[in-house]
Amino acid sequence: MNRRLGTLAAVGALTFGVTGAGTAAASVPFPAGHTTATAEIFATNNTATITDPADPRLKTRLTRFDHEVRNIIRTQGAKAGRSTLLDGVFWSSDLKKATYERSREFDVNHVSAAGLHHIADVIRKEYKQESVLTFRHLPRTSPETNAVDIEASGVTSRKLHDALLADPEARDELGGGSVTARDGRLVLIAPLADLPLAKKFVAELGVDWNKAEVRYGAEEFVGG
Repeated sequence: MNRRLGTLAAVGALTFGVTGAGTAAASVPFPAGHTTATAEIFATNNTATITDPADPRLKTRLTRFDHEVRNIIRTQGAKAGRSTLLDGVFWSSDLKKATYERSREFDVNHVSAAGLHHIADVIRKEYKQESVLTFRHLPRTSPETNAVDIEASGVTSRKLHDALLADPEARDELGGGSVTARDGRLVLIAPLADLPLAKKFVAELGVDWNKAEVRYGAEEFVGG
């Protein structure tokens, strides 16, 4: 994608016990119907920089894109799971303002690290993206684990925008994040090194960490 998609998490994840291969203990599970995939791909077909939150392009449901990407996943030998529509808010250091983007998160199963990289690269080239973000779910103790994936309810894109503008350090270091278009769930990927700052920012969003769930894994920005 053109910008980092979902770069937020909380350092509190590191203090929780592990419940299963790559999940930090939390008070509630992911929403009903959320599958535990081998990996996730975050992508969009947008190539424009959108600075107006009322831009009609942000209303698209990316339905055709959804079908096309899932077909790419299957064609490359992996199993395509569910797809989730996301509203992203990101800080542009060049423009000195927030930018917006609609994207989708794709669950991918039965895929290796090399296979996931290849699929992301195919998507990147097909939709002319600078990079595509992937996240492989791994045990917390895996030597390949370098990031966390969190989800938490109760966040709107407006709240994300306001918190980003109010915290210069977060907007410069974390870049932004996304929420699900349907039910306002924070869906965020963050490097382990950024957890202290991310924890502070997540609190500014009004997220109750005890109601969030964290999974560990490896992130990669697949670029040209």
